[in-house]
Amino acid sequence: MSNKGTGKKISQASAMRRVELGLARRRRREERFRRLSFSAVVLSIGFLVLLFASIISNGWSAFLRTDILLDVHFDKAVLDVNSLVNANYGKLIKQSMRELLPEVASRRDKRALYRLVSSGASYELQKMVVADPALIGKTVSLWLPADDLADMLLKGKIDRESPETERAMSDKQIQWVDHFIAQGRMKQHFNTTFFQAGDSREPELAGIRGAVMGSLFTLLVTLALSFPVSVAAAVYLEEFAPKKRWTDLVEVNINNLAAVPSIVFGLLGLAVFLNFFGMPRSSPLVGGMVLSLMTLPTIIIASRASLQAVPPSIREAALGVGASKMQTVFHHVLPLAMPGMMTGTIIGLSRALGETAPLLMIGMVAFIVDVPGNITDPATGLPVQIFLWADSPERAFVERTSAAILVLLMVLIAMNGLAVYLRQKFERRW
Repeated sequence: MSNKGTGKKISQASAMRRVELGLARRRRREERFRRLSFSAVVLSIGFLVLLFASIISNGWSAFLRTDILLDVHFDKAVLDVNSLVNANYGKLIKQSMRELLPEVASRRDKRALYRLVSSGASYELQKMVVADPALIGKTVSLWLPADDLADMLLKGKIDRESPETERAMSDKQIQWVDHFIAQGRMKQHFNTTFFQAGDSREPELAGIRGAVMGSLFTLLVTLALSFPVSVAAAVYLEEFAPKKRWTDLVEVNINNLAAVPSIVFGLLGLAVFLNFFGMPRSSPLVGGMVLSLMTLPTIIIASRASLQAVPPSIREAALGVGASKMQTVFHHVLPLAMPGMMTGTIIGLSRALGETAPLLMIGMVAFIVDVPGNITDPATGLPVQIFLWADSPERAFVERTSAAILVLLMVLIAMNGLAVYLRQKFERRW
């Protein structure tokens, strides 16, 4: 008996030992998995911080613009009162520049001096004189936009120490810029043009207003088309449609459409809306219709999930007091599901706001200077504007690309924050 008892104790101790070893291995595996998961989160946050740091470091300077102070004499001999729009305002700027540096004599040096002022400065003078012809004959001190090269020099984007043949500005131009800075005639101011102007070939004159308005009109069309259709489709499928094979087929196709690449919807819009129906190319109307097709599946899925979250007891109580099926849905179920539907709609619209490929396919990649005034005017979107600027060779467009990305990210963050706020404020706990 003693041998059997001893053997039994040994076997129990051996089993316990194996269990302890197994538990130790499992704890080590869990600890490794926890560390790997934590490292993945830290790595993701690190890449996100690196991305934002890169965008901010490249884009913050776009919110500043270099201006030059000129004493402009609105010479009557230059300005024809009968044709103020077509007057030679560039000549007035050249005269002002020569008065600042009268020692510049050669034609080549004069051309280099004139290039320090933006070509858009003459348009600003034109607007001023057309709005107030009483300026003719007077001398006015005005802050006018400097050329993008002078702007890049003040922002440290042009290396002064590099050889003259390897940089865009000559030594004389750099000396003139330093001279204007010392006199207080060249400074940096907040770049209101970036928010008030449309696109331009000149970086110092380019702005995002046209692209922002184009995106706004496009989203309005998308919202007007996708929200009612999506809610109606979700209500029918969830509350009224019989559970048959064709209903299952529709549900599967809706889920599949949510995963279709966005460029496919752009091709569909090109073939149907532009080529077949002949609708205006490069307009927010067509862009909104294309993005509506893309966002419909997303909003339908979110709306159905919101309807499913309403407890059956709400429906049963309404039906129990004599309400019809229609009254139950529209008076009780739909109001309770509406916050979730609104959240899904905002998320769908934020996705549509960041899309570029569908808009490229319908021609919203055109160079648009004028700010659109309605949904049928030629326009572009903010993501497409970013795409266009990223492809521009000028160094000054790099910072404007990053600044436009910052604006787009802020809008997207605000839209997603609104969705989170609505969900937390109106969400019901059943």
